[in-house]
Amino acid sequence: MSLKNVRLEVMQFLEKDVDALIQKYLIPIDKIWQPTDFLPNSESDTFFDEITEIRELSKELPYDFWVVLVGDMITEEALPTYESWLMDVEGIDQVNNPSGWSRWIKHWTGEENRHGDVLNKYLYLSGRVNMREIEVTTQHLISDGFDIGTDRDPYKNFVYTSFQELATYISHNRVAKIAKKHGNKRLARMCQMVSGDEMRHHNAYSEFVERIFKVDPSQMMMAFHYMMKQKITMPAHFLRESGDKISTAFEEFSNTAQRIGVYTSTDYVDILKKLIDRWEIDKITNLTDEAEKARDYLMKLPDRMYRLAERMKIPENSFQFKWVEPAIAK
Repeated sequence: MSLKNVRLEVMQFLEKDVDALIQKYLIPIDKIWQPTDFLPNSESDTFFDEITEIRELSKELPYDFWVVLVGDMITEEALPTYESWLMDVEGIDQVNNPSGWSRWIKHWTGEENRHGDVLNKYLYLSGRVNMREIEVTTQHLISDGFDIGTDRDPYKNFVYTSFQELATYISHNRVAKIAKKHGNKRLARMCQMVSGDEMRHHNAYSEFVERIFKVDPSQMMMAFHYMMKQKITMPAHFLRESGDKISTAFEEFSNTAQRIGVYTSTDYVDILKKLIDRWEIDKITNLTDEAEKARDYLMKLPDRMYRLAERMKIPENSFQFKWVEPAIAK
């Protein structure tokens, strides 16, 4: 039997538990938070006073913070790309079996959609950013699409989402802490709620991988090895601003995030280590010789990457993004 057919059989085997996984990891729509819960109520008499407060508190947050918050928001707003990519993964059939894996993707997308909404509206009200430039970048990111190196392989895609959801948890959680430090409780709470969603989603996709390891350990190990050897490509890798065809925007955004400690190269390795520990890679049995070699590579990889992370140097000077104008940069 081909590897593709084996993967399809495994996906079909796991599919019987999709509804239980939705109940375990996703929150019913009537019970989950919505963006308006954290934003000024336009029907309230205090609406304009609340906007004034947001704009005043926003003045206390530094330039690099706004760059990271904008980059995080744009990453969340590119959701259509992620949904269409996942819907095309082998074993996720929204036409012939719409109640299976595709139901998970739709519910997950519904939760993720709130993240871009709440951050976008907050940025609009803050008065600290150029919304049109942000909108242009967002449209570029969606129009350009992305290739995360997973092809249509569900094993590789679940490794990717396990890693990426934890990375976004770290980023949003750190942004929340910085906002709170500057007295911006509303923004801090908002980002904390987003990070909480990301952690739930990380746990879900990590469980998917755990379940695959139990039924197809060698090929799951090979998929994990493949993704870590080629390195995880971040969703916003192709960020570009207006007028740019080839851009360094993502690199500069990453430098900014590292400079203020929101997401660093060390965090990348920490996530890898957490996944190795969670999936108990050292204890997996019944591996082929090739998969054993892949396991050895994975077990040694964190120490090697920590050494590389220690030698990385981040530019001290901030890059001037069109998203945050010099006249209002602090």
